[in-house]
Parts: sequence; structure tokens; C-alpha cells
Amino acid sequence: LFREGVSSILRNQEGMVVVGEFADGEQAIKAVREQAPDLILMDVNMPGIGGIEATRKILKIAPKVKVIAVTVLSDDPFPSQLLDAGARGYISKGSGSEEMIEAIKMVMRGHHYISSDVAQKLTLANFRKRGETSPLGTLTAREMQVMMMITRGQSTQDISDALFLSPKTVSTYRHRVFEKLDVSN
Repeated sequence: LFREGVSSILRNQEGMVVVGEFADGEQAIKAVREQAPDLILMDVNMPGIGGIEATRKILKIAPKVKVIAVTVLSDDPFPSQLLDAGARGYISKGSGSEEMIEAIKMVMRGHHYISSDVAQKLTLANFRKRGETSPLGTLTAREMQVMMMITRGQSTQDISDALFLSPKTVSTYRHRVFEKLDVSN
């Protein structure tokens, strides 16, 4: 059902052609040999050899093929393993069609794409591996709230109005967040 839904969405996109849908990794590998696709949307948790091993084998056969993992499993170690296997992107099945299309376009332009929920988990996992605490853990609840509003592109005035704070107070929170996260913008 998920594959059919994704295929339907992509078939309606200008410049995109769906060459097939495959239920397992072995079928995907065979299709790469026969159809030479430019991009594959790969599920981690599929029958047979699974998405990680299928990605490795596909990229050995056709190194120019771009792979984006599309899965419900956004927890480490799967994103790391798929990216290590050569995937150029990773989005969760909870992502909307617009995000999936954006991921495809970015990957086809030569960039990597990782959905924000997966990226956050990967970042936090890297901090844990190094024995560090997450810098997000240093933020107070209000600082986290302001930071999330900033990352959504909301202005100081918008944040001020939404949280019933003065613009000066929002600016103070912004300064603290930037300082704690060691960022400048």
C-alpha cells in the first residue's frame, strides 16, 4: 500500500518516471541491472536481504545510482548503517509527499538529504558515542520553545506575540540559546 501510494505521487510529478516497485531487496538488485534507474527509494525493513544489504549490493553494481532510505525506523543504528552503506538520503515514512519530492530533487542535484527527525536522532547518538551530553539538554523548556520557533523561521515579534513575552525578553532567550548551542545564526 505504501509503495503504491509513493508511486502514485511520483508518477504525477513532472520529470519523474517510476520504472518499478519491488517487494524485496533481491528484486531491487535485479531491477537495477535491467532498468538502470537514477534513484531508488529503499525501505530498511523489507523481506529478503533487507534494505541495508540491498543498498550495498546495488551501489557495487551501479555506483551512480542514488539511494534514499524511506522507512519507519528512524532510530539509530539504521540511519547510520544505511548512510554508511552509501545512501544519499534518509526520510521517515511519516514525512509528507512534499518532503519526499524535495529529498529526491536535492539528492538528484548531488546533495544529501536527511529529514529533521532523523537528523536530530543521529546528532544525539553521535554525542552519546563521544560521551558528551546533548547541547539541547542545556536549554530550559522556554529556551527550547523559543529555539523551535526560531528554526521555523518565526520573527522575534511573532514569537513575542505567541508566547505573550516582550520582544526584549525573546531577544534575551535567543541570545542564551545561541550562546549555549555555540551558534551565530
